[in-house]
Amino acid sequence: MRGKVLEQNLALRRFDDVRELIATPANPTPLVRLNRVAPPGTEDLFLKLEWFNPFGSIKDRAALFMLRAMEEQGILDSKEIVEPTSGNTGIALAALAALMGKKLTVTIPDGIPEENKVLLRMLGAEVWPTPDDLCPVNHPKDGAIALAHSFVQGGPHKGRYVMPNQYENPDNVRAHYETTGPEIWNQTEGRVRYFFAGYGTCGTITGIGRFLKEKNPAIQVVAIEPKKGHRLPGLKNLEESKTPAILDRSVIDHVMRVDDEPAYAMTKRLFREEGLIVGPSTGAIVHAAVEFLKNRGGGASGAETDRDGVAVAISPDNGFKYASYFAEILGDEGKPKI
Repeated sequence: MRGKVLEQNLALRRFDDVRELIATPANPTPLVRLNRVAPPGTEDLFLKLEWFNPFGSIKDRAALFMLRAMEEQGILDSKEIVEPTSGNTGIALAALAALMGKKLTVTIPDGIPEENKVLLRMLGAEVWPTPDDLCPVNHPKDGAIALAHSFVQGGPHKGRYVMPNQYENPDNVRAHYETTGPEIWNQTEGRVRYFFAGYGTCGTITGIGRFLKEKNPAIQVVAIEPKKGHRLPGLKNLEESKTPAILDRSVIDHVMRVDDEPAYAMTKRLFREEGLIVGPSTGAIVHAAVEFLKNRGGGASGAETDRDGVAVAISPDNGFKYASYFAEILGDEGKPKI
């Protein structure tokens, strides 16, 4: 009976709780064709707009799956939650924790846009900006992760906190294996041939890649990795950060490395040519996808294109949380004319 009610509510776009807006195969986030920035003469390139999730990003899925599993296992009983985040997972966890009546503390890298910190505090989270030098020397970008672990493992906080630990939690992968992957397969009617996603927690690329490879082993999964010292929130360079335990490299066929400049240039193009208000990680992913398809479609490889296939790239979040970053990128172009 409950399933029938949910089906009726989906048809009416009527929901009993904001959590029901988090995407599922029955209620997927949209795919939008890129008509202007995509390379001509190659497969159609679609962008999966994950910012249609209610808390604004693809991390809504993982946050829901992780907290739901912890709740079912009794792990959350009488505990507070702590989690390291670059913004999106923290925002989703903060919203869900508020709905559950739970307190959340987030540890975040110093350089995260101020907009993210404000949103986290608005949702009731306690925010700890974290300098990189709190982490081990061999992982110079993991200070927020090290601090969150310290809350759980020792000192005056011991026994007070539990951590979903998105970098090691298999429920992060399961969220995408059970929802995002099936959505892409269904929405492309099984025609997806190339899939593009960034290195972050690696739950997205592992879960979706695993599902798609099971459906069709010929599908090419392409990971996007920023260069060292990058300024692309949500993405990780695995040479300067610890490789997430949930990453399954066996599902990845290619790795494309992207500099900040072309990533932000593509972000601007997506705004102005496609009308898509996306975050900078989307710019990096789309830039890599365009270069990959261009090169295999008629560039150096000279490979034949699959006219019946399509390519899908993930757009993890929208651009509203990065206005301060974009103001710097625009420079004089963003200043009023006198």
